[in-house]
Amino acid sequence: MHALELEIARQCKALGEACRLFHGRGHRFPGYEDLLIDWFEPVVLITLYQDRSSSWLKQLVVYLTGQISGVKAVILQQRFLPHSPSIILDGCLPEKVHAHEMGLKYRLVLNNSQNIGFFPDAAVVRSLLRECCEGKKVLNLFAYSCSFSVAALAGGARQVVNVDMSKNALALGKLNHEINGIDSRAVSFLGLEIFRSFSRLKKLSPFDLIVCDPPAEQGKSFLASRDWPKLVKKLPLLLKTGGEIITCTSSPHVSPRYIQGLFQVHCPQAELLERLRSGERFPEVDDDKGLNVLRYRMRHRED
Repeated sequence: MHALELEIARQCKALGEACRLFHGRGHRFPGYEDLLIDWFEPVVLITLYQDRSSSWLKQLVVYLTGQISGVKAVILQQRFLPHSPSIILDGCLPEKVHAHEMGLKYRLVLNNSQNIGFFPDAAVVRSLLRECCEGKKVLNLFAYSCSFSVAALAGGARQVVNVDMSKNALALGKLNHEINGIDSRAVSFLGLEIFRSFSRLKKLSPFDLIVCDPPAEQGKSFLASRDWPKLVKKLPLLLKTGGEIITCTSSPHVSPRYIQGLFQVHCPQAELLERLRSGERFPEVDDDKGLNVLRYRMRHRED
C-alpha cells in the first residue's frame, strides 16, 4: 500500500471540505485502478469497483483515520455489486452529510444510491459558472441534483431552468437550493425528456448560457452515439447570438475530440473558447479520459 499511502498523505496536506483523496480510476497508480477515496467532512467515502479483502480494507481505514482528524464515519460503496450497496466500515454516519465547496453546500445521499448527489471532479465547472453567469439566463440540461444551478445562481445568474427526467434528482436539487438560501423565484425544475420536450424548451428560450452534462447512457432516452449529434444540432436553437454552451463529458467512449468534431460539422458557428480539466486531484494517464469540459461561444454575425 506504499504508493497509495503516499498519495493520500500528499492530498491530505491541502485538505478541503470536499475533495478527492485518491483517484485510482485515472490509471496513474498501478494496482489501484478500482479505487476512489473522497473526503466530505466529516465522512470518508471509499468507492471500490472490484472486491478486496476485509483485512486490506481494515488497514486502509486505520491509515485514513490516522491521517485525517475528526472522521466520524468511513463508508464503502461497492460498485462491483448490483445496485452498488454501501456499508459502514467505521464510526457512525451522521444523519445529514453535505459536500462543502466555496461557501456552498450540497446534500449527499451516501447510504442507498449509486450516485451520491455530487461529483467532486465537476468543481471546475461550478467554479466557471460562478465566474461567468452574472445577469445571465441559464439552461441546465441533465441537471441531476442541480449543483451547477446552485453555483450559477451564487455567481449572480438572473434565472436558471433545470431539466432532468428524474423527479427524485430534481427533488434533491430543490433541497440544495433551499439549504443555500437561494430565492426560489429565480429557479425552476422541469421533469422532462429533452428531445420529446424540445418545443417547450424553445418557448422558454433564448438563453444566455447552456450547460450540458449528459450521462453516457440513460436507458433508452439517451445514448451517447445516437444523441450527442442531435444535441449539438439543437442547442444553438435555444441560445442568444453570442451565447455560450458548456459541455461536460466523462465517458471513456465520448472523447473531447469527438465533441469538437460534432461542433465543427453540426455547429460551425460555435467558437471553442477553452477546454478545462478537473485538476491535479484527478490525475489521468490519458487526458481524453476523465472529465473534459468544453466552452463554446456562438459567434455574432459580424464575427
